[in-house]
Amino acid sequence: MAVLAGRFLFILPETLHLKKSLAMGKYSRVDGRKSSSYWSTVAVVIFVALCLAGVWMLMSSTVPPDDNSKPSTDNIANEVKQSGSENNSKQFEDSSGDLPEDATKEDSENQSGQDDQNEKLTERGSTAEDNKEEKAETENQDEKTDSQEEQKKEAENDGDGEATGGETNKSEQTESEESSGENKSESDDGASNSDAGESTNSNSQEDKDANQGEQSSTENNQASVEIFPAGSQLELLNETDSQNGAWSTQVVESQNEKDSQQSSISKDQHSHGWKTCNVTAGPDYIPCLDNWQAIRKLTSTKHYEHRERHCPEEAPTCLVSLPEGYRRSIKWPKSRDKIWYYNVPHTKLAEVKGHQNWVKLTGEYLTFPGGGTQFKHGALHYIDFIENSLPDIAWGKRSRVILDVGCGVASFGGYLFEKDVLAMSLAPKDEHEAQVQFALERGIPAILAVMGTKRLPFPGSVFDIVHCARCRVPWHIEGGKLLLELNRLLRPGGYFVWSATPVYQTLPEDVGIWEAMTELTKSMCWDLIVIKKDTLNGIGAAIFRKPISNECYNKRSKNDPPLCKESDDRNAAWNVPLEACMHKVPEDASERGAQWPEQWPQRSETPPYWLKSQVGVYGKEAPEDFTADYNHWKHVVSQSYLNGMGIDWSTVRNVMDMRAVYGGFAAALKDMKVWVMNIVPIDSPDTLPIIYERGLFGMYHDWCESFNTYPRTYDLLHADHLFSSLKNSRCKNLAAVVAEVDRILRPEGKLIVRDTVDIIGEIESMAKSLKWEIRMIYSKDNEGMLCVRKTMWRPTETETIKSAIM
Repeated sequence: MAVLAGRFLFILPETLHLKKSLAMGKYSRVDGRKSSSYWSTVAVVIFVALCLAGVWMLMSSTVPPDDNSKPSTDNIANEVKQSGSENNSKQFEDSSGDLPEDATKEDSENQSGQDDQNEKLTERGSTAEDNKEEKAETENQDEKTDSQEEQKKEAENDGDGEATGGETNKSEQTESEESSGENKSESDDGASNSDAGESTNSNSQEDKDANQGEQSSTENNQASVEIFPAGSQLELLNETDSQNGAWSTQVVESQNEKDSQQSSISKDQHSHGWKTCNVTAGPDYIPCLDNWQAIRKLTSTKHYEHRERHCPEEAPTCLVSLPEGYRRSIKWPKSRDKIWYYNVPHTKLAEVKGHQNWVKLTGEYLTFPGGGTQFKHGALHYIDFIENSLPDIAWGKRSRVILDVGCGVASFGGYLFEKDVLAMSLAPKDEHEAQVQFALERGIPAILAVMGTKRLPFPGSVFDIVHCARCRVPWHIEGGKLLLELNRLLRPGGYFVWSATPVYQTLPEDVGIWEAMTELTKSMCWDLIVIKKDTLNGIGAAIFRKPISNECYNKRSKNDPPLCKESDDRNAAWNVPLEACMHKVPEDASERGAQWPEQWPQRSETPPYWLKSQVGVYGKEAPEDFTADYNHWKHVVSQSYLNGMGIDWSTVRNVMDMRAVYGGFAAALKDMKVWVMNIVPIDSPDTLPIIYERGLFGMYHDWCESFNTYPRTYDLLHADHLFSSLKNSRCKNLAAVVAEVDRILRPEGKLIVRDTVDIIGEIESMAKSLKWEIRMIYSKDNEGMLCVRKTMWRPTETETIKSAIM
């Protein structure tokens, strides 16, 4: 019996990879039927053979199908394993440049040389959840083995092994995607949305590549699972009834683990409380601008107080619904000319402004002819008209960052990209229905803001040009308070371009406004450089220039408008009331604002002259800090983000750096067809003036509150140690911040998080409960990186936000 058992165990491993070897043994079929030559001798041999037959039947039930059904899995897995170990260390080897170790933390691997090439790199789960991953892999192996066994039996019955093998490959691919937890909802809630998201995702080449890599990685892990015990564990095979014995079965263990994981997922979802927001604004909900409870309590709306920020006491943690029929946004630059109607299903603006070439409804698209009230014959002609009127404007060289007030649908800013100009376009919410939403859907920078009772969230003296095309802002009233706010924002020597009806029309109202503006601008020491008429569009433009010295201020006969107090900080902008005063122009040649920045693009790479030798954010002298930060992000972007994250950058247009420092991340992307909104949190070092000085733009924000934008407006969000800083501040509820990230991120948009391992694990857990796809996780020491992709999933359970019910 021992000899026969040894022969049996010798043959058995071959059955794992070559089905034909079964025919070479003593048994002609896998169902355990015996050859007649072994049963004609003695009863003892019969007894022995029956025992062997029983063992054979027990073990053959778990024999996997032959390799013909899956010819290339092992090769693919081996290739992924080999190539991954060589390439991943390069793709995720973030260089810290000259940044100090305590400032860069997660990027210190470059300084440690080749000894740190064995970074922990996974595509499923964080390093803190290795045990969970092992269980998940075992579960996947069990499910795949069951599926393979059923298909093998069908192949034997039908005699069509090749066809069944093809189906097996499809089934295995589907199971690999489902087991990842990224493309299939593990809950019945929102199943239709999830399916829609998966269908859309499957059309993307980046998804195919990512899923292929993920499938190969999963199969590689499964290939390492030992299906049968080693010879030293032979005693385990002698269990007469494993169901009732001391050892449990894989079926029971796997099912228990499935139940446990499903219960854990349900508890996780419940703990985060994801529900769909039940609000009057529906898919367009903006928490701080749709707080009707606060708006109804306002005593006045004279200064557009109802369009200013009124954030609820507690930031909402619900998810904003999707518009019916929503689909992936059209890529830039085609999106500049047309967008999907159902993504922004509003037609009021097309009805009111259609004759002025703002926007038109064309079938399933909203189209933008490139015109506007002031440039009916195209924005490019209007842009050239301005430069021809004053060549010193020099679009894309001297003039790089502008503020477009009352932007409409932002066609002006959209076409300025062709001139290498960034336009910060702003307009109030709903003054013309969804105009800012149109702009963002088109891929043009824009925010919701109103010049009311508070300063705009920008530092002083940063915009090269401020533009207003028939924006209907009453600049001259109340001592010129609103125009004085533009004076605060405009850098010395910068231009105010005003192409409104008072410039070129002679109606009594227009004449009165022009006279008031002329008097006001003179008292502000602005020089009227030129007034010119555009005969094609039938409009005119007046261009004013802010002084570059205090000489005019000192010669005024009346201190009206008054100069601001010396203690008044021109950079203070968060919830600071407007004042009708002017800040002095810097007189020290080394002070910011005393000199014009270098021309673009040199200014993006050159430390501002006024940084001098003060200590920078990372502890070095500021110019060195600036350069080290830029070199660091150039390396990270080129080596990791552009090549190693599986992101199709042709689908990325609107980008936000949620915690910008010097703007290095945005500067590293300057040659891409993207724009980056750089956010400097209000509790971070005030480096926003540096960002503007290098030809980029951004604004201040408090991430304990919602951002002034419509839902679904950004393709990629970048958060470098943002969440850990927020958790240590007054807003400790990261679920509310993640809900805000979900609100402003487009479906299929990406979130890249760089933070501590603990924070990465927390964000990953919430991302999974949101049904987001975990694209990449990377960890080194106590630092990590996470890349996730938002899906179409929405919860079916709703939460009514009382403050947002009109």
